[in-house]
Amino acid sequence: MSMSDEALRGEVEAWLAAHWKGVPAHSESFGRDPRSEWLAKVRDAGWAVPRWSSEWQGRGLSNDQAKIVERAFAKVGAPGAGQDRSNLWANTALAHATDSFKREIVPQLLAGEVGMCLLYSEPGAGSDLAAVRTRADKVDGGWRVTGQKVWTSGARVADYGMLIARTDWDVPKHRGISFFFLPMKQQGVEVRPLRQITDEAHFNEVFIDNAFIPEENLLGPLNGGWGVLQTALAYERSVMGDGARGPRSGADEPKGDTALLALAREAGRLDDAVVRQDVAQVIAWRVLNKLNTARAKAELAQGTSSPIMSLGKLAMSRILHEEARVRTMLLGPESLLEGPDHPRAEDANFLSLNAYFTSIGGGTDQIQRNIIGERVLSLPKEPEIDRTIPFREVRAG
Repeated sequence: MSMSDEALRGEVEAWLAAHWKGVPAHSESFGRDPRSEWLAKVRDAGWAVPRWSSEWQGRGLSNDQAKIVERAFAKVGAPGAGQDRSNLWANTALAHATDSFKREIVPQLLAGEVGMCLLYSEPGAGSDLAAVRTRADKVDGGWRVTGQKVWTSGARVADYGMLIARTDWDVPKHRGISFFFLPMKQQGVEVRPLRQITDEAHFNEVFIDNAFIPEENLLGPLNGGWGVLQTALAYERSVMGDGARGPRSGADEPKGDTALLALAREAGRLDDAVVRQDVAQVIAWRVLNKLNTARAKAELAQGTSSPIMSLGKLAMSRILHEEARVRTMLLGPESLLEGPDHPRAEDANFLSLNAYFTSIGGGTDQIQRNIIGERVLSLPKEPEIDRTIPFREVRAG
C-alpha cells in the first residue's frame, strides 16, 4: 500500500529511535564489514534498498520517498540506507545474477557479510579491459580459470572477486568475455600485495591457476560479460564520484567543504585574495560535483549504465589534485615535513599522492574523457583497428 511522505518519515524516524545505538567505524571498504549486525537490521527492515521490491529486501518506494529514508538516516549519522544507489556488488548481482545465486548472495552483500574485490585489470589490459586474456574454460559444473589480475584492492580479505575472463577466442574482443563471481578462498588463487607510493599496500596482484567457479556464479549470458561490466563500472564510478579518502593523520580537522577554509585560517592566509579564490574554486567544484552526481544517480535505472557517471568520477579526480595543491601552497615550506609531529604536512603529502588513486581506479582520467567525448558530447570515436576481428588474431606485445 502507498504511504504518505509524513507517515513514511514518522515510521523511519521511529525505527531509528528504537534501534540506532551507534556502530564501529568502517575504514576498509572491501573486507567483511564490522557493522554487519547493524546493516542486517537495516536490510531486514527494508531500509537498505527502499527502491527495490519486497522480494529483494526493499519497500518498492519511489525515488522521492526513498530520499526521505536516506535523509532520516543521514540526520542521525546511521549508515546502511540507500544501497540501491551505492552498493556496487549488490546492484550488479541483482541486475544480472541467476535467481538462485541472487537469493544467496544479495542479502549477504547488503549486510556486508562477505568481502569483495574487483578482478578486471591485467598487465596487458588496463585501459582496454576488452583485451583481457585470463581464460575461463567450461568443465562439468562450472569453469576453470587461469590468468593474472593486477591493481586489485582488498584481494587479501575478499571472499569473492567480480571477474571478467575470456570464454570465446574466436569472436571480436568485446563479444567473448564473461562475468563471474570467483570464490577467492580456494587453492589456485594467490594474492601478492603491491607497495604504493603512500607506503600502503591496498592494491594487489592476483595469480589464478585452474581455480574453479560454480556454474551459478556466471552473471549475465555466456560471452555477454561486457554488458554486465558496464553496469558494474557505472556503480563504481558513482561511488568514486561521491568522494574519496580524506586525511589519514588522525589530527582534528573540520570535514568536507570547510576543511580548506579552516586550514587557510590556521595558516593566517584567509585575507589573501588569491588564496580565497583558490579555496572558493575547490569548494565550488565540490558543490557542483555533488549536484551532478545526484542527477546521474537519479537517471541510473537498476541494471543499466550511464556515461554521466564519468563526469563525476573525472571531476572528483581533478578536485582531489587541486585541493592537494592548495593545501601544499597554504603550508609553504612546512609541506616538506612529514610524520606524526607534523600532521598538517603529513595529510597534505598523503592527499597529493593518493589523488592518483582516483585518477587511475575505475577507469583512468583519459578513459573518462573518451567516454564523455563519445557518449555525452557525441564526438567521433577513436580508431580501434582490432574491434571487429576474432580475438585469437589480435596481436599482443
